Amino acid sequence: MSSKKLRRVGLSPELCDRLNRHQIVTCKDFLCLSPLELMKITGLSYRGVHELLRVVSRACAPQMQTAYEVKAQRSAALSPAFLSTSLSALDEALRGGVARGSITEITGPPGCGKTQFCIMMSVLATLPTDMGGLEGAVVYIDTESAFSADRLIEIAESRFPRYFNTEEKLLLTSSKVHLYRELSCDEVLQRIESLEEEIISKGVKLVIIDSVASVVRKEFDTQLQGNMRERNKLLAREAATLKYLAEEFSIPVILTNQITTHLSGALASQADLVSPADDLSLSEGPGVCVAAIQLCPCSVGAATDSP
Repeated sequence: MSSKKLRRVGLSPELCDRLNRHQIVTCKDFLCLSPLELMKITGLSYRGVHELLRVVSRACAPQMQTAYEVKAQRSAALSPAFLSTSLSALDEALRGGVARGSITEITGPPGCGKTQFCIMMSVLATLPTDMGGLEGAVVYIDTESAFSADRLIEIAESRFPRYFNTEEKLLLTSSKVHLYRELSCDEVLQRIESLEEEIISKGVKLVIIDSVASVVRKEFDTQLQGNMRERNKLLAREAATLKYLAEEFSIPVILTNQITTHLSGALASQADLVSPADDLSLSEGPGVCVAAIQLCPCSVGAATDSP
């Protein structure tokens, strides 16, 4: 909740603009400052700053709910609690599909179909609700330049030939998938932290990051002193923001991650694959719970091609 933008907590646009000029954008940015610092920035009196602190604190503080209220709220929700994967065995294992309001991590070895799965989920999220979709837009953050628009069209046509029977429907679906190629840690973090406005303005119902580990592995050499701490801080910041977005807007967030290899004895041929790569998993962030799905090679490729 501390990642909530100040523009959404009831502050005036003029005040938000003034704070933004000082890189104060979120509730966390605001609450980390002392009353004296806020008085200098806003030009308000101590009483005025104290009132602002009260408003912002209330806006980002989690509200107390009883277990009964949570259950009743979910039961009364008109929208489905899951986004179906359209793969019956996987939906059954996930008790309905990819959960809304939470983060789901897709792991597996290279070439097993993680990107194919993400592209398929992009198509599914744009479908009408009566077909199991979310009837919304998708933000797809591609850190490995692996996304293929042609593949998205192929999956749409092969999985749902009766629905995607016109060029107009294919164009509409492809126009709802907003692709961002972010090739550095700073770019990925900036994109994640700017998603709130985009989710609201574009009606985004699914966020995908493929992959969360790629840029981190390239930029952080863990053999250098201090790099591990900085890397963990970055991952924790990304995890907290994504968790907030998933819960605040009740949308699924899908990440892909690599696996780590553990050697049995001294022989590489006896290596056992363990998933996910825990040192790069956003589930390591404080207070972040991630559902992890491990894909096997060739399992998704065949599924996305079959009608």
